[in-house]
Amino acid sequence: MRVVIGGTFGPLHDGHKALLKEAFELGRGGEVIIGVTSDEMARVRDRSVPLYSARVENLRQFLDREYSGVAESSIVKIDDPFGFTLTKDFDILVASEETYSMSLKINEEREKRGMSSIELKKVGFFPAPDGKPISSTRIKDGEIDKHGNLI
Repeated sequence: MRVVIGGTFGPLHDGHKALLKEAFELGRGGEVIIGVTSDEMARVRDRSVPLYSARVENLRQFLDREYSGVAESSIVKIDDPFGFTLTKDFDILVASEETYSMSLKINEEREKRGMSSIELKKVGFFPAPDGKPISSTRIKDGEIDKHGNLI
């Protein structure tokens, strides 16, 4: 089983961890490939994002702690929303509510290229104690911490 997931992962919060948990459960005994947006791509949305190297290091430390031995994993830099999904085959693409529409576009583009579609697994937002989604934007705005606790 080859599972793919992509995102900025900065800061790495409990919503990201829920997505990664799903990816590793689906990829158990197989491979999980994680696309992390480049600095250039991450900053297109006009927000402050930690450097790519810091985001990858935090992600690696988390994966080593939580998922060592569950599935083979690799982290790959992505420079556009399609990443490497148009050049490699995967069994499942794990997407958040926020990224699901892009997942549909990925499969549309794969179909145009004569490639097989990737099964999509949409994971709902991970709620903070106030019932609203945990998100990097809310963390950046000082509303919540990375666990969703109100500040």
